[in-house]
Amino acid sequence: MRQGQQRSLLFVPGTRTDRIAKALASGADIVVVDLEDAVALEEKATARKALEQYLNSTPGVSFIVRINAEVGNEEQDFQQDLALCTKFPAITGVMLPKTETPEQIARASASGKPIWPLIETAQGLISLPKIAASTGVERLVFGALDMAVDLNLEPGSSGAETVLDHCRHQLILQSRAHSLPSPIESVTPEINDLSKVEIAAKKAVEMGFSGMLSIHPKQVLAIHNAFTPDDKTLHWARCILEEAKVRGGAFQFEGQMVDAPVLSRARAVLARANN
Repeated sequence: MRQGQQRSLLFVPGTRTDRIAKALASGADIVVVDLEDAVALEEKATARKALEQYLNSTPGVSFIVRINAEVGNEEQDFQQDLALCTKFPAITGVMLPKTETPEQIARASASGKPIWPLIETAQGLISLPKIAASTGVERLVFGALDMAVDLNLEPGSSGAETVLDHCRHQLILQSRAHSLPSPIESVTPEINDLSKVEIAAKKAVEMGFSGMLSIHPKQVLAIHNAFTPDDKTLHWARCILEEAKVRGGAFQFEGQMVDAPVLSRARAVLARANN
């Protein structure tokens, strides 16, 4: 994991520990080993064993793990996943799928790891203020695909995007209200047309997200391109801040009024670039 950079979070199936090294070398800011959706029910125990063997034989790595949800048939896997995460310092965080209550956060926090709650159900969204306020939460993560299923939305439709954007707004607002870092956007399933990935990532930037989940190494660069300020924006921010050093109060710059909120935005641009 690269300290300070959380633009891209790349999933690796828990059954494919042979891909972890490639993922760590992909340029992704964070690697997420997935024991949930990427692993068939009958392979859960095998995936845990493979990950444990990998960690015992591979020093110097670090990543977070998406464990199984604490629901239905997955509850036993949830407990065993947590035990694995507790055991290894190389696992630096726990991504908790289908988070719906602060009590789930508390139980996951018994691992001693920072918790990344995945908000992907209506109940999770309703409980979001309490989830965001829970001790141990590192950053909120949006799961648009599961949310769309839970809300019975038509995939890819403008109506579905309207509803999902409402959900996104809630993650952004609650993150800010509870002094959490800006949230992480959901995956985009497109792999071959990377322009679509970059468009989705740019929208996430515009909405206030600070990073995005990815399902393939090919997506990482497109995500970074969107979340890293371009040269024009960097030049604007530097010029604004240099001008502010010699001017007091509000002033005009290139035909626009500059005051405290504009200066704050310029500082945020440079902070994103420096990370």
